[in-house]
Amino acid sequence: MDTITAPAPPAWYGCMGLGGSWDPAPYAPADVDAAEAAITASLDIGVTAFDHADIYRHGKAEAVFGEVLARTPGLRERIVLQTKCGIRLDGGFYDLRGASIVARLAQSLERLRTEYVDVLLLHRPDPLADLGEVAEALHRLREDGLVRHFGVSNMSAAQIAALQSRMDFPLVANQLEMSLARRDWVESGVLVNTSTAAANGFPHGTLEYCVEHGIQLQSWGSLAQGVYTGRQATPIEEATAQLVKELAAHHDTTPETIVLWWLMRHPARIAPVLGSTRPERIRACGDAVNREPALTHEEWYCLWITARDEPLP
Repeated sequence: MDTITAPAPPAWYGCMGLGGSWDPAPYAPADVDAAEAAITASLDIGVTAFDHADIYRHGKAEAVFGEVLARTPGLRERIVLQTKCGIRLDGGFYDLRGASIVARLAQSLERLRTEYVDVLLLHRPDPLADLGEVAEALHRLREDGLVRHFGVSNMSAAQIAALQSRMDFPLVANQLEMSLARRDWVESGVLVNTSTAAANGFPHGTLEYCVEHGIQLQSWGSLAQGVYTGRQATPIEEATAQLVKELAAHHDTTPETIVLWWLMRHPARIAPVLGSTRPERIRACGDAVNREPALTHEEWYCLWITARDEPLP
């Protein structure tokens, strides 16, 4: 196990939108076809890493993905597969008890029709979690060959460090909401020693901790639900979308790529998670995967300042 290199792809496809409705109703054959179309579009632009969670569409996102794997021989060996556990829809609480982690990973493997996942993330911090028990469960899954690497989601540097101190192998990822619209992660670094710092809820130092310890930062909500590339609700969003459009024309690419480049240009090497189910929108992100971020220092700041709608401190 120690010889397996931790996956750090430049981008992930997020499978939350696959599998039909957000309820326990069965999915339809059309939902499997839609999943296949999204997976194919992702592979077409070079995205070979796929992000799941056991709760997505009440497990149906994993199930339709598993059907696509079953109908496409050799696909499993060509991709990186990641899933998450820790949120309980049956009660609306978080659950990182050791037995729950093991049981829910087993259910995910069955739905995904695979013998292992490359990465398992702990989806949300559970205040009642016994970290020794959590670490024991992760070690067991690793030793049994069911999971190759582990990470977390929506956690701070302090929470990661507390768990890491009980483990014999490194955590490899932290998935956070990060985008040109959700900027608290970058704002926290410049609001130090300002009167507005207390209003920023991002756990300061988390980015630095992840970079220092080789933990990949994955951004969910990377395209901000299309607020700068398709629909705008406020004058600030409209102004930012116009700038995005102008930069896309200047760099001969798509608005989606500009929004993703803004994340990827940051030295933390943030890996965006692409969540659209529309093949054409997935393909519009191709330059973000296949070209180095071309935004200049000045362009990056211009996007930030326009989106925040006020000067930097």
